Amino acid sequence: MLFGLFTRKNIKNLSDQELISRLVEGDRHAEGELFIRYSPLVMGLCLKYMKSVPLAEDMMMGLFEKLPKKISNSTIENFKNWLFSVSRNECLMELRKKKIDTADFETSLLFAEDEGAADLESTLQKEAELEKVEFAIDELKNEQKKCIQLFYLKKASYDQIVAETGYELKKVKSYIQNGKRNLKIILENKSES
Repeated sequence: MLFGLFTRKNIKNLSDQELISRLVEGDRHAEGELFIRYSPLVMGLCLKYMKSVPLAEDMMMGLFEKLPKKISNSTIENFKNWLFSVSRNECLMELRKKKIDTADFETSLLFAEDEGAADLESTLQKEAELEKVEFAIDELKNEQKKCIQLFYLKKASYDQIVAETGYELKKVKSYIQNGKRNLKIILENKSES
C-alpha cells in the first residue's frame, strides 16, 4: 500500500511522453496514470457519440484496454489530441457496426480543424458549438429546417432541394435565408440566457 502511494506520487509528475514510454515497456502504473488523467475526457467524448452512459463506459474501458497496443503501433506527438482522435474513431466504428447513422457526426467533423494540429479544448469547444447549432436547427420551422439541412449539411444545390422537397425555387431560397436569420436569433438568445 505504502509503495503504491510512493509510486503514484512519482509517476504523477511525469509528462505524457514519459508515461507513454513506460507504458510501451509494460509499466501498469503508467497506464493507470494515463487513465486517471484522461478518462473523464474520453468518457465525455464517448457519451456524446454513444448517447448512453453504459455504452459510453464500455467504449471508454475498451479503449483503455487497447491503449498499450495502439500506442506501440503509433507515432504520437501530442497524446491528448491523438487520444481524442482514436476515441472518436472507435466510437464511429462502433456506431457503424450497430448500423447507426453517423452522417451527423461526420458532417460536424468536416467543420472541425485537424485534431493533430488543434488543441483538444478548442476542438471540444467547436463540437459543443456545433451541437448548439444542431439543436437550434431543430427549433426551426419544418420547411426551413429541411432546406437548411439539405443546403448546408448535405451540400445539396437549389435544384436538388427543389427536386427533393417539391418546394418552388423562390421558396427554397426564402426558407434558407429566413432559416439562417432565425438560427442566428435562436443562437443569440441561447447565449444570452
